[in-house]
Amino acid sequence: MATASPTEGFRGAGTVINKASGWFIGMAVVFILLGTMSIIEPGVAGLAVTILVGWLLIFGGGAHLVAAFSGGGAGRVIWLVLIGIVYIVGGFYFLTHPLLGLGTLTLLLAVIILMEAAFEVISYFPMRGEGGSGWLLVNALITLLLGGLIWFHWPSSSAWAIGILVGVNLLMTGISRLMFGLAARQLASRVAA
Repeated sequence: MATASPTEGFRGAGTVINKASGWFIGMAVVFILLGTMSIIEPGVAGLAVTILVGWLLIFGGGAHLVAAFSGGGAGRVIWLVLIGIVYIVGGFYFLTHPLLGLGTLTLLLAVIILMEAAFEVISYFPMRGEGGSGWLLVNALITLLLGGLIWFHWPSSSAWAIGILVGVNLLMTGISRLMFGLAARQLASRVAA
């Protein structure tokens, strides 16, 4: 009686993993290219984000208007219609005035980053005796520095802040996807062997 190898059932899975990892690596290259272009041209990337936010607000406003007439009473209908109108007006603002919209988004980003830094400093103090808590404080100080740079250089920071941050995010996403795809390829080759 012949005994089967424990990896024999995985041989077909190796080809599936190879195909999937190829797509993952391809996506990673696209993310890396987009991230690099965003870092090189942060103003263009920031405007693209502003236009995307404008369209998302318009679609969100439309969804609120549709949901308003799904029932639930007059008060619900009125509030959802008002929210939908605010979303649509905000979306048109971002689409018709993308530079002003970029400035608005940059100022909002600075406020969010500064608030994050404040909360991280506050959360550091109860944890300061724990191992590794110093990294929480280091992160808070760097976040505070970044938020302060964006805030104090506003509105000129609108030309670079969102584009650079989106670019770094896309670049890091691409690198992590690339590493995952390469690891999957190595796993597939080990299974096939």
